[in-house]
Amino acid sequence: MTTFRLSPAVADAFPDTLVAVVITTGLRGREAWPATTAALQDLEQQVAAGTWAPADESDPRIEAWHTAYRSFGTNPRRIRPSVDALGRRLAKKGSLPRINPAVDSYNAVSVRHGLPAGAFDLDRVTGDVEIRYADSSETFTPLGEPGTTENPRAGEIIYADTTDVLTRHWNHRDAHRTRVTEDSTHVAFVLETLHATRDGHLLRTAAGELQDLLTGHSTRSTVHYLGPAHPRVTTQGSAPGSHVPSPG
Repeated sequence: MTTFRLSPAVADAFPDTLVAVVITTGLRGREAWPATTAALQDLEQQVAAGTWAPADESDPRIEAWHTAYRSFGTNPRRIRPSVDALGRRLAKKGSLPRINPAVDSYNAVSVRHGLPAGAFDLDRVTGDVEIRYADSSETFTPLGEPGTTENPRAGEIIYADTTDVLTRHWNHRDAHRTRVTEDSTHVAFVLETLHATRDGHLLRTAAGELQDLLTGHSTRSTVHYLGPAHPRVTTQGSAPGSHVPSPG
C-alpha cells in the first residue's frame, strides 16, 4: 500500500493539476505484448505518412509544461518535459525507443495524447510518494546512471519518497532505483496535465488506454486521480481490471 500526495504548495501554484495514477500488480513483463507493439507501430506509421505529428512546444499541452518549468527555474529547452523530448525524438527519427513492454506502453500513450507519463516500481519505493518542491537537501540518481548523485535545486518540483528523489523537474527524468524493468510486477504509472479543465478528458482517455494495454499482462489494475481537490490517494488491492472513477 502506497500513498501518493500532492503537496499544498504545488496544488496552490498549479490549481488545475490532475494526475492519473494507474496501479498494476502481477505484471508480466517478459511475455509478448502485441497490442503495445501495434500501438508503437501505428504512431510511427502515421508520422511516416504525414497524417499525424506529435505535439510540439507550440501546442498548449506542451507550452503549459514549459511555462511551469520556467516557474521553478528550469530551462525547458535544455531540460525538456518527458513528453516533449519523446515527441521530438519521434518527429526527428521516425521511431520511438523500445525499452520493455510496460515502459513502451506508457510512452505510446504519452505521445499519442501529448501528456507526460512515467512509472515507478513500487517494490523499490520506500514510504509514501509526494509531488513537492525540493529544499536542496535531497539526492537523485538518474535512470541509467547508478554511479551519479545529483542534488535538485531548492524550489524545483520533484516526486520523492522517504529515501530520495524519484523524478526531477516534475517529469523530466526518473530515478534509477525505482526504474521499471521486465521483472517489475507491482508498478505505479502516472500521467499528468496542468489544465484539467481543458484536458481532463484527454487524461482520462489516456489512463483508460494505458490500463487496456496493461490488463492483458497483469492480474489487477486500478486508476486513481490526484489533484488539489483530492490531494491524497492510497493505493490498495483491487479486483482484476477494476477502475476507480475520477473525482467529480
